[in-house]
Amino acid sequence: MRWNSPARHVYREVGFVIRAGRTAVGREEVAVVLGMKWAAFRRAKPYSAEGFPEPVSSVDAKVLLWDLEQVEAYRDGRPQPAIPDVEHGEDLLDRREAAVLLDVKPRSVDTYKTAPRLADHAVVVGGVEHWPRSAVLAYAAGRGTMTAPSGRPKGSGDMVPRDLLPGRIAELLDADPAVTSAHAVDVLGVSTSAAQKHLQHERAVRIVALMRTEPGLGAEGAADRLGYPLAVRRTALKTAQKLFDAS
Repeated sequence: MRWNSPARHVYREVGFVIRAGRTAVGREEVAVVLGMKWAAFRRAKPYSAEGFPEPVSSVDAKVLLWDLEQVEAYRDGRPQPAIPDVEHGEDLLDRREAAVLLDVKPRSVDTYKTAPRLADHAVVVGGVEHWPRSAVLAYAAGRGTMTAPSGRPKGSGDMVPRDLLPGRIAELLDADPAVTSAHAVDVLGVSTSAAQKHLQHERAVRIVALMRTEPGLGAEGAADRLGYPLAVRRTALKTAQKLFDAS
C-alpha cells in the first residue's frame, strides 16, 4: 500500500506507531531540522526525495510524521538508525492504530477517546492525538470485562460505567446502524433515557464526520449512507446540525 503523496513511499509491514523512546516530528519540525524556511520547505517537499526516511504515520494519515533521529541522520548523511519492531507499552498509537488494536473502526475511537482511561493519557504529537499502547490495552480490557446484562433491574442504576457507555454505544452502532434504544437497554443495562441520549449523539457525530469527509454531502445524504432508519433520523439530524454549526 502506498502513500498518496509522495507515491514512492511504501509502507512497511511492521506497523506504524511512534515507538517507545523515539520522538516523532511533523513537517514544520522537519523544516527546522533541515534548516529550511517554511515557504521553501513547502515548495521543495524534501520528504519526497529518494532516501528520505519513511513516515511513521498510520496508513492514510492526513498529518505525516517522521522519526526525528532518522531525519537528523538523513540531514547529516549518516545511516538512518533502525526503528525497533518490538511492541512496548509506551508505544504511541494514533486513532487508526488504536482502532486496529481494539478491532473497531477509527470513528469508534473518536468516541472512546473521551473516556478517562484514554483521555487522561492522550499525547499530542505534530497536532495529532496519540495514546500509549498500554492505555489502549487497558481500555480494551475494561471493555472486555463488561458482560451483557439481561435487562436492567427495576430501581437499579446504570450497569455500564458512565465512562465506558459511549464506547459500548458505538460498538452497537458498528454492528447495526438501526439499533434501537430498547436493544441498548437490554444489552447494556442502562436507562432508556441514557440509551436514547447516547445513540442520538453518536449517530449525530457520525453524520457530521461523514459530511466533513465528503464535502457537498448533506446531512440527509449522510444519514442515508450510514443506514439510519427514519424513526430515529429526525433527532439525529437536529443534533448533527448543532454539532456542525458549533465546529
